[in-house]
Amino acid sequence: MSDGPLIVQSDKTLLLEVDHPLADAARRAIAPFAELERAPEHVHTYRLTPLGLWNARAAGHDAEQVVNVLLAFSRYSVPHALLVDVAETMSRYGRLQLSKHPVHGLVLTSTDRAVLAEVLKSKRTAGLVGDRIDEDTVVVHASERGHLKQVLLKLGWPAEDLAGYVDGEKHPIALSPTDPAHGDSPWEMRPYQEHAVDGFWHGGSGVVVLPCGAGKTIVGAGAMARSGTTTLILVTNTVSARQWRDELLRRTTLTSDEIGEYSGARKEVRPVTIATYQVLTTKRKGVYTHLELLDARDWGLVIYDEVHLLPAPIFRMTANLQARRRLGLTATLVREDGREDEVFSLIGPKRYDAPWKDIEAQGYIAPADCVEVRLTLPERDRMLYATAEPEDKYRLAACAPGKNALVSQLVAQHEGEPTLVIGQYIDQLEELADHLGADIITGATPVRERQRLFDAFRTGEITKLVVSKVANFSIDLPEASVAIQVSGSFGSRQEEAQRLGRIMRPKTDGRTAHFYAIVSRDTVDQDFAAHRQRFLAEQGYAYRIVDADDLTVG
Repeated sequence: MSDGPLIVQSDKTLLLEVDHPLADAARRAIAPFAELERAPEHVHTYRLTPLGLWNARAAGHDAEQVVNVLLAFSRYSVPHALLVDVAETMSRYGRLQLSKHPVHGLVLTSTDRAVLAEVLKSKRTAGLVGDRIDEDTVVVHASERGHLKQVLLKLGWPAEDLAGYVDGEKHPIALSPTDPAHGDSPWEMRPYQEHAVDGFWHGGSGVVVLPCGAGKTIVGAGAMARSGTTTLILVTNTVSARQWRDELLRRTTLTSDEIGEYSGARKEVRPVTIATYQVLTTKRKGVYTHLELLDARDWGLVIYDEVHLLPAPIFRMTANLQARRRLGLTATLVREDGREDEVFSLIGPKRYDAPWKDIEAQGYIAPADCVEVRLTLPERDRMLYATAEPEDKYRLAACAPGKNALVSQLVAQHEGEPTLVIGQYIDQLEELADHLGADIITGATPVRERQRLFDAFRTGEITKLVVSKVANFSIDLPEASVAIQVSGSFGSRQEEAQRLGRIMRPKTDGRTAHFYAIVSRDTVDQDFAAHRQRFLAEQGYAYRIVDADDLTVG
């Protein structure tokens, strides 16, 4: 027995004592392979999962490293059976390999003949593979490369894809040595951005995980420069597409004539084409009419911005793009639909993951103070909530009238600081905008008007902006320093991370960002808030809980 902060249990849960002096070191050490499940005040619960261990294996961590971390930080002796299970689970990754055969093309080989026999016996692999070449090798239909990887992952034998990639159409792209936005002063990629590009390029395809505000777009630009080919960039919305375009013009040698936008408003196909998920997933008479964009050029690189948001049709199309290099960018691999395994098998494993607190310590993102403000509902509202139908309870709690006064109080206490008020329900947001005398952006706001308001916010012309979930993703507002969340998408962890990310760009004066979540006490609003905070707790962010009656700014 030692005095470590971690209790490792035979059911594959890890209990981390938050107040222990080594807790932060332990959290960083287990982050590559363990997933946070619960994060109350004193003891956080993590779980070891096959996907987490396989991601760690693909990123270069071996079982010995994982075992050593568990032994180093565990307070009690680690169950031997668990250590064996960790080693055996991690050894499953790579026993099957996809590669190119000089005669037969794409093949599946195995270092373990029994494993190959097992997966070929499964009905799921029928039609995906062809003739047996020898006892260790079977031909794979080239068009089924992605589908086979999906199937093998679900069978518990994730394949290591070593089959390589087509070069794609060459197109010269280089990083610009100067930054025109800062008087053409010299600039270079930050060390962690270079490491992210190196990790991706060495792996061939996969996902880079960086905090909001840490420069994921620059990692994308670095990958494009490394590739030197035509590139298809998939983004969440038109505003994001135009921000990508502006950043590429600023950071690379690309000209405006070389960058096309493929959205609801424009249909331009150029050497670098930025397309929205929405237009690619638009159906007409049951057919995805815009998927021909994928074959419009011989793309050498496909970039998926906010990869945790990929809609199902994009997964299906990605299964057919396995010969192209693929880069996923995200602040969190958490998917509320549980399809992280699809990201792993179709985009690729996690190639680089920078903990938020590490990037904060380097000064590249702002420190953040997270506060959960708990509001007690008045008796009338409590009775209304108590007798409501289950499907109505969250909306009633999230839109409690008492939240308006709290928002006004917080806005007043941060007067003059660039402040975002963020929520889920449009009628609630419209009422708040009217109450605050602030502009509002929702899904119904035209793209041009959104850009005008975002620009006005960036320049300081306006300091308050009420936004719906359209501002969750890919919106660059470096000046924002206060966010007040009044409602959200139920218990969405990735949405919480993205919303905090809106205010984490580093401030010129080094000040702390403030993130407030206003929550109705003793309701599902409070339950969902606890779930939403899990990912951020994993990154080392602790929420202070204050009563609405005792509210003061930290």
